[in-house]
Amino acid sequence: MRLPALISAATLVAALSVPPFALLPAAASAASATVSAAASARVPATTPVATGLPAPVPCDGCWRPALKTSWQWQLSSLPVKPYPNVRMFDIDGFDAAEDGTIVASLKAGRPDRGLLCYISAGTFEDWRPDAARFPEEWEGERWLDIRAYTGTLGEIMKARLDMCKAAGFDAVEPDNVDGYGNDSGFPLKAADQLAYNAWFANEAHKRGLSVALKNDVAQIPRLLPYFDFAVNEECWQYTECTTAQNGGDYGYDQFVKAGKAVFQVEYDLAPSAFCARSNAQNFNSLKKKYELGAYRVPCRGA
Repeated sequence: MRLPALISAATLVAALSVPPFALLPAAASAASATVSAAASARVPATTPVATGLPAPVPCDGCWRPALKTSWQWQLSSLPVKPYPNVRMFDIDGFDAAEDGTIVASLKAGRPDRGLLCYISAGTFEDWRPDAARFPEEWEGERWLDIRAYTGTLGEIMKARLDMCKAAGFDAVEPDNVDGYGNDSGFPLKAADQLAYNAWFANEAHKRGLSVALKNDVAQIPRLLPYFDFAVNEECWQYTECTTAQNGGDYGYDQFVKAGKAVFQVEYDLAPSAFCARSNAQNFNSLKKKYELGAYRVPCRGA
């Protein structure tokens, strides 16, 4: 989901003192939020990194999507037959694990189909079955202090990755991995986000799961070696899809240049306003509704 910024990070840093692992309010989901371009956090890719990152963990034999891959992104419900004849599905990991049959059913219809396990890696969601593992109970959805990934938070995320693997998924889509660029309520820095995202990608690879970088556009240059492909919401809406749009510093064309697929969605723009540009960049773009149900309009006709 794409979350709006609410107040300045500088104000939060000055005003807040937070425990090592805590949760603070997240904004409403993309299904209910109206996000302005001004509210969309833009953090320069040149932000200095205080500490080095670990070496990327290789994922030999992992499934990876081709640059041109038809797909469906459906989170509000599980797909039902007849399934769209696409090469990749991105569905909710918890719902799939509870269902127990959807992954096998999707693969039975097309054995070469890749399946992505959607989980939130940056927010607490009180409706998830592992909610009690978090240190406090909150209503709704809250940002996480990702700096605590070496402790309890990391163990929770490892368990979620284990769930994805056990359910038969090929890859994982960790959402909300750009808290440092939003008003999360924590004094998160670019270096904190880089460390957490690199750690998460490595943990996915250790389990034989490929991993998508979700949004976090400004950190693409540093994170490209860790992630196998990208998933983006509304980069055409916010004029941040390409390096040319971002002052030559970062963009999804860097993924394509590296031979890594880009899966992209617009909610408010008409297909005529972005499909030709997406196709020219070799992005796999869809027009979707905010609830991320079965509705889809593919830019490439499949």
